[in-house]
Amino acid sequence: MNLILLFDDDFVAPDRVVLRGRRAEHVRMVHRAAVGERLTVGVAEGRMGRGVVLRMDGDELELELQLDGDPPPPLPVTLVLALPRPKVLNRVIASAASLGVKRIFLINAWRVEKSYWSTPRLAPENLRMQAILGLEQARDTRLPAIETRRLFRPFVEDELSSIATGTRALLAHPAASEECPRGCPRE
Repeated sequence: MNLILLFDDDFVAPDRVVLRGRRAEHVRMVHRAAVGERLTVGVAEGRMGRGVVLRMDGDELELELQLDGDPPPPLPVTLVLALPRPKVLNRVIASAASLGVKRIFLINAWRVEKSYWSTPRLAPENLRMQAILGLEQARDTRLPAIETRRLFRPFVEDELSSIATGTRALLAHPAASEECPRGCPRE
């Protein structure tokens, strides 16, 4: 965790938060923080800065905040992806979020098994958690929008052209005869 992502319900005052659970445990066990230490923090969908550890009692951790920076600019990329196997889905979402992708479409395709659509890993809470894990690694605060489309043809016919309008659209296919372009100049 390179950034401690904060949410509205963490705030006990405008400049103070109390953390419990996974984040507090991480600060204790991985950062091995002590009272007085400074940690990198950011408010979900908001500013970033430093948090000074004021108190560590039991399962609680209190931080005093100084939020003086903006998150990195969003990557101008929309990822349209055939729904991966459930085992891979968490990694894909966390990785895309850590790279700065702010819009993700998970769509159906010929090789996507119907059973993939019933996995609990597609639950909004799980997708959000994976995106949070990615943001914590990337030091970013802006969550990506993640949408699912179970019908391939209507997505391609009705939505894809408006999503791709004014952009450089690339199609990645495992059997492509050419490498994916690198260092593409912006048009």
